[in-house]
Amino acid sequence: MTPNPRQLAYRGLKAVHRGAYADVALSRVMPKTIADADRRLLTELLYGSVRRQRTLDALIDQFAKKPAHQQPPDLRTLLHLGLYQLRFLDHIPDAAAIFTTVELAKQNQLSGLSGFVNGLLRQYARAAANLNDPLELPPDPIQHLGILYSYPDWIVQVWHDQLGSEETEKLCDYCNQPPHIDLRINSLKTDRESVRSQLASAGVTTTPLPHLPQALRIEGKSGPIPQLPGFQEGLWTVQEASAQLVGHLLNPQPGAIALDVCAAPGGKTTHIAELMENQGEVWACDRTPSRLRKLNQNTQRLGIDTVTIWTGDSRQLSNHIPLADYVLVDAPCSGLGTLHRHADARWQQTPDNIQDLSTLQLDLLLNSARRVKPGGILLYSTCTLHPLENENIIDQFLAQMPQWQTQQPIAEWVPTSGPQSSVKILPHQQNMDGFFMAILRQG
Repeated sequence: MTPNPRQLAYRGLKAVHRGAYADVALSRVMPKTIADADRRLLTELLYGSVRRQRTLDALIDQFAKKPAHQQPPDLRTLLHLGLYQLRFLDHIPDAAAIFTTVELAKQNQLSGLSGFVNGLLRQYARAAANLNDPLELPPDPIQHLGILYSYPDWIVQVWHDQLGSEETEKLCDYCNQPPHIDLRINSLKTDRESVRSQLASAGVTTTPLPHLPQALRIEGKSGPIPQLPGFQEGLWTVQEASAQLVGHLLNPQPGAIALDVCAAPGGKTTHIAELMENQGEVWACDRTPSRLRKLNQNTQRLGIDTVTIWTGDSRQLSNHIPLADYVLVDAPCSGLGTLHRHADARWQQTPDNIQDLSTLQLDLLLNSARRVKPGGILLYSTCTLHPLENENIIDQFLAQMPQWQTQQPIAEWVPTSGPQSSVKILPHQQNMDGFFMAILRQG
């Protein structure tokens, strides 16, 4: 029997609303055999409904007598699916979205509420046909953007404080779009044009990215990544553009000693080894054995043999690890620059988490500085856009370590203009994941 993508999405959403991560829930309900169109619809429905959760709840609050949080949990989940299709999926006719959602109610012990589901969805569809947008929004600018684009108020406030209303709205919109897929060409084995031709022969269109000589961005559909030509042979790996920029800013030289203190699953570690032309030593440290196994698999596939793995807490690095010419602290962070990649991350993080993370980040940076050779480079990076995890960490580090100073990055690698002591990538401006990077050196 052909799996019903809407039924599968409903099961996955129920798991998310019970506390499962969205990607885990999707993998559990995704059949091994499913048509590409159904796979895409299932993924869109599950991730989209999670991402737009606050907007969908606001619509339930508006069109139902009881607010969303007082609705039976399974009914709320069902309404999310129906409203998501009506509001956000232009290629699905309203009648089809309403009919299939009502059928889901009947198939999932909610027959007694099928009339309510039908009525609410039809009420929204009529309002949407008569109004430009029937969603009622509060006058407060933070809540307005939070409900319209579906973010917690505190995230909108953090961005608003830095960027103002107009740029914050653009950023909110960008982080609701499907993420792009970037490839990093393995310069030890091939070159960009060769990989591009190979992928083109398989019907996959790619675009070279400026500033990044190893980067290709996939345009349109690609199919399963491991099945694309060159992946199994280690000719390329998946790595987003901003993450590639980190390696170039570090600029490690062949024959040097490099240390990646938060290395797993290895994207930046293997990039460092490639930039060093597989010459010298690269130490990869992390405290999670399962993620380090993934790093080991990546080094083998890419043909890299200069990486040594150390398992443990990088705040207490072993003295067996030599002092390094280049040290990368790609710190654990809230990921606020990559919310388009992680549908539920905006609901998982809290202001309290940020405080805990900032303590860990500063500890990692202070301890890693002790592992840098005199005259060596220390690079701090995150994939977040929160000042407490970025600029404030650098300020605190320099206050405690006055012999260190920030170093202006090499201009050719920076996609933003003007002199700067750090690099901040804003996704909606550079069309790359949100990142922060600061180069440090002893004065």
